[in-house]
Amino acid sequence: MKRRWLAYSIAALAISASAVVLPAGVASAAPCSDVDISFARGTGELPGLGITGTPFVNSLKSQLSDRSVSTYAVNYAADFTQASAGPGSRDLVAHLNSVAASCPSTTFVIGGYSQGATVVTNAVGLRTPSSFSGAVIPAAIASRIEAVVVFGNPFGLSGQKIETSSSTYGSRATSFCNFGDPVCQIGGFNAFAHLQYGTNGTTTQGAQFAATKVRT
Repeated sequence: MKRRWLAYSIAALAISASAVVLPAGVASAAPCSDVDISFARGTGELPGLGITGTPFVNSLKSQLSDRSVSTYAVNYAADFTQASAGPGSRDLVAHLNSVAASCPSTTFVIGGYSQGATVVTNAVGLRTPSSFSGAVIPAAIASRIEAVVVFGNPFGLSGQKIETSSSTYGSRATSFCNFGDPVCQIGGFNAFAHLQYGTNGTTTQGAQFAATKVRT
């Protein structure tokens, strides 16, 4: 547990420092779009899509240029205790429920980075330390979640991934964990690996995966 806390703290401090020079991204919304993309930023990042969500969303929107796309930055504290992931999942689920009720033809892509990946993990119904304060996507709209994409997911520290742990969303999910990332890899040793998802091509890969799921 001490090692896991240290990994979170080192990576969170690095993210917080990087947020000063890297754009956090701005969420936008359009009523009843074809596809709605929600993304939860990482610990210590400024409100918005964040250093990983911004390139992921931009790439996915480019690949879905023939469809109308709305975006939503999950509104949660992303604080250093990691306890805000539960409330984050409540905000994510509330957004999905609201859009689903107003726009019956809209489908969804959900994603998250670092603590934001825990937000998503909670929302798809997998247990994490913050699950008890979280919320789960209702079964009535589960089929409208086309893709689930996470980066640097702390769920990996328990040796698990959404794609192998969720019977509902596993086939629609993909996880990225950079080699050495102490936030998602057991025995990870390189905090800077946790900051490279937005620049090493994995956000493009994640967007390609999501775009394929949306189109099939």
